[in-house]
Amino acid sequence: MGFLRCDMETRGVGLVAALATGDHSGMRDDLRPYWVKKTHLRLRKAYSDYFLRPECASLGAHATFMKPWYVTISGPNIHIGECFTAIAEPMHRVEIGVWGREPGAGRVQIGDCVLMSPGSRISASDEIEIGDGSMLANGSYITDSDWHGIYDRTARDDRVTPVRLGRNVWLGDHATVLKGVTIGDNAVIGARSVVARDVPANVIVAGNPARVVRELDPERALRTRMDYFADPQGMAAFFDAVDREVLAQNSLLRWLVSVVYPRSRMR
Repeated sequence: MGFLRCDMETRGVGLVAALATGDHSGMRDDLRPYWVKKTHLRLRKAYSDYFLRPECASLGAHATFMKPWYVTISGPNIHIGECFTAIAEPMHRVEIGVWGREPGAGRVQIGDCVLMSPGSRISASDEIEIGDGSMLANGSYITDSDWHGIYDRTARDDRVTPVRLGRNVWLGDHATVLKGVTIGDNAVIGARSVVARDVPANVIVAGNPARVVRELDPERALRTRMDYFADPQGMAAFFDAVDREVLAQNSLLRWLVSVVYPRSRMR
């Protein structure tokens, strides 16, 4: 299930760790001096707080927006929990939008520790809820409406068909979740699947329309993003210490040369 397209921030740090903490550089060594990287992260946070936080009805602590200038949040009543991570790219924006039936209507509720990957989108007419620890892979899409009727294509269907994802749901690459669907806890939606009916908890579904192809082993413990972010402040301090050590020997001149002349990285 092609999950993410992003890079490592620091040498010797696992991909999952890099996804949770910061900005990346193509699986190559980060040549920035420590102070340059920290300045970049502060500016990125300032941009997110200034432009994105006001677009949310609420946004929890420890949110990480990677390349936040490619994230779009629009519409009323968008609530996002703690430790949210959005990874955006120039051609693969992350989008969260509410287009209610009338001004002030419609709602998106995103739980704690949710991950949205490049190109993932959430479009709500009435109500979309996403449970804690859920992960949206590259290009995945969730909507609670067809947006136009079959016979009257100038208006929406009068029926309200909310979408609800449970805790720790994983949407695979370019999976689509359609109106009126409820997905149970821990379910996995296969790449490019189209989910048009409810999915029980603890199963893997795949296909168009998506069908159950496997049940998860109830005897095996699941480690989730909720576990990973159990101590977000401690984790941030840990990775800051890693950056201090790993980037300590990087020189400003060497980094500037790599920016101006990328081929120098090959030497």
